[in-house]
Amino acid sequence: MQHIRNLGLASILLAGSAVAEKKMKVEELPAPVQKTVKEEIQKGKMVGLSKEREAGKTVYELETLVDGKSRDLIIDGAGAILTVEQEVAIDSIPAAAKSSIEKKTAGGKITKVETLTKGSEVSYEAAYTTKGGKKTEYAVKADGTPQK
Repeated sequence: MQHIRNLGLASILLAGSAVAEKKMKVEELPAPVQKTVKEEIQKGKMVGLSKEREAGKTVYELETLVDGKSRDLIIDGAGAILTVEQEVAIDSIPAAAKSSIEKKTAGGKITKVETLTKGSEVSYEAAYTTKGGKKTEYAVKADGTPQK
């Protein structure tokens, strides 16, 4: 996922879960994945498509823009959507999540807020720049508790 790539190779290797990514074309995908991708790109513009290994399984990441906002999907080999990351306005997320993010990022600048939907679980993630200029992220559950 985009936010994982932004953390840098060193931190990924330290976490012990390096993600190998291979750029792909729609025609190279398994048929069920092609079907899902074709359905999803009707909703917006395709920005990127890649094949990755996550937790020992092959998945496909579709990066799109919908109404000028990013919308990234993780799709399994059977064409099922596992995860959706969608850029949203901070005012559209639950009040507790918004409050927690604003408290954590106080003095910094929020550059992007996303909903992260994995199955029935929804969390919220803010990318921001700290007072010191460091780019980082903070994720919370709907009730505002930090996401691990």
